[in-house]
Amino acid sequence: MAEVLFYERPVPLNRTAHKDLRIKGLTNLKFAHSVHSVPLTCTEFPVTARDIPILFAGPDMASAGPMALLGLRQSENLFLDNEGQWAQGIYIPAFVRRYPFVLAEKPAGTEGDDFTVFLDEAYEGFNDNDGERLFKEDGSETDVLKNAVNFLGEFQQHVARTRQFMEDLKKYDLLEPRNIRLERNGNVLNLNGLFVINEEKLRKIDAETAHRFLTDGTMGWIYAHLLSLQNIDRVSQRLAQREETEAANQTKN
Repeated sequence: MAEVLFYERPVPLNRTAHKDLRIKGLTNLKFAHSVHSVPLTCTEFPVTARDIPILFAGPDMASAGPMALLGLRQSENLFLDNEGQWAQGIYIPAFVRRYPFVLAEKPAGTEGDDFTVFLDEAYEGFNDNDGERLFKEDGSETDVLKNAVNFLGEFQQHVARTRQFMEDLKKYDLLEPRNIRLERNGNVLNLNGLFVINEEKLRKIDAETAHRFLTDGTMGWIYAHLLSLQNIDRVSQRLAQREETEAANQTKN
């Protein structure tokens, strides 16, 4: 399931099996160390665009979706330090902040709601002794769990709105392929399978569609994406700093 990226042992939340489970708050985000991008919802574009490049990625244009570019090398998040602390003042995507809970689609044919709450049993903050309970003695949800589930529900609503946003981009043929090629210390980094919005095509959409884009937020999200592309250079600078640190450590050893 794409929804459970970086969840090691996702299992459905069960009122009986997890009746005594407690949770301690996240002290670090080490679980996201090895992701160089994460999915993003369109409602997050404005705040993300300040520091992180927003691109569209997928095996082809038809299946492409928005993502926050967190690194330029495979399995490397340049916004996390070795202690798992996110760069100060930089937005943390909701996809990351959901952890250790996630709302995932049930298999086709399963009774009940289309989605169910999962948790990562590998999360070190889960135990039966310390922290906040997930369920009260009578089996009802505590405020801690209610807040987590509410956040998941809001996130899922934003995912649905993002799907509509992507349908509009594809309907009006606004996406175009973009390969990112960076040369660093004699090495070439190529990022493929990426798409951006074509401004020339955007300017040619009809007046009625342009008005709808302005009133429903789509135009704002589009320009947040376009403005964010300048942050590719800033991510490259983060990589340069990381490489300098790696080189210094090798020299010490």
